[in-house]
Amino acid sequence: MVDPLMAKVLLVTGSSGLIGSEVCVYFAREGWQVHGVDNNQRAVFFGPQGDTRWNQARLSRELPGFTHHELDIRDRAGVLALVKAVRPTAVVHTAAQPSHDRAAAIPFDDFDTNAVGTLNLLEAVRQAAPEAPFAHMSTNKVYGDAPNRIALQELPTRWDYADDAYAGGIPETFTIDQSKHSLFGASKVAADVMVQEYGRYFGLPSCCLRGGCLTGPNHSGVELHGFLSYLVKCNLEGKEYKVFGYKGKQVRDNIHSLDVARFIAAFVAAPRAGEVYNLGGGKANSASILEAFEIAARCSGRAQVYSYQEQNRIGDHICYYSDLSKMRAHYPQWDISQTLEDTIRQIVAAWKARSA
Repeated sequence: MVDPLMAKVLLVTGSSGLIGSEVCVYFAREGWQVHGVDNNQRAVFFGPQGDTRWNQARLSRELPGFTHHELDIRDRAGVLALVKAVRPTAVVHTAAQPSHDRAAAIPFDDFDTNAVGTLNLLEAVRQAAPEAPFAHMSTNKVYGDAPNRIALQELPTRWDYADDAYAGGIPETFTIDQSKHSLFGASKVAADVMVQEYGRYFGLPSCCLRGGCLTGPNHSGVELHGFLSYLVKCNLEGKEYKVFGYKGKQVRDNIHSLDVARFIAAFVAAPRAGEVYNLGGGKANSASILEAFEIAARCSGRAQVYSYQEQNRIGDHICYYSDLSKMRAHYPQWDISQTLEDTIRQIVAAWKARSA
């Protein structure tokens, strides 16, 4: 438990990204001193359209006492020195190479960032701040394409599970073994298991949050990462959105970055060691690409322009939504607060404001 009498210091990696920035804002409003770590690596991975400096500037402008640290998490000595200097009360690790398509072209950068970078941070925290809760943003790609083995039914606008065992979604007990992950998924598996191990072996209060589609108005969505944000951007610009396989009926559950931050706050307040949670929007916030087109058009007033390619992305899920029952059982004060349509409306407004 975090001692309310002590100064509360939060260290967030990937602080200029979607989840990192939302966490910074949420905790700052709760009175925490926030230190952000980011070196705009997203622009390196995705080009100028992935640039997050605007978000870094927003945090520095809007959050009193926010401290930015220009640091690459692959810098082991630098990470250790920072954790020793900051002595965080809690750590939220969101920095990553986030695209499974991009990973194949940059395998060493991907693994060094996702797996080795996570290990650098874990070991630094174990040495310098072992009582600090450690929340790690993992991914549902740790399950690889194993969810595609579940019997499916084809509905008019989506695929859905035909097996009643998965009527509530994918649970944390689902296998991660003997499936195709993409190199990104494999590097995130390594990080995920290491976070669990530091919890189970060393007793570090830690959790892996296996996110579905994490979204929200502050996302710098690009084609290879940021499904809803990029889809809305294409809608507003009249740009062609490419659909890859599965008739556009592939399903994802979408969770607003605010609800991610709210869950992380609940975990930090009552941490457990080596836990795993499937952090998604659940079935209620799930949508196929075709259904997302319809909602985006309703919110923007513009029809979606798109093309279709029969070849699906490697390791892509045909249908995936999270079973939230474990999260709700462990943290009953938490639940989804932002609906899918509300989220898309916010993304539409944000893209319009950013391009004004």
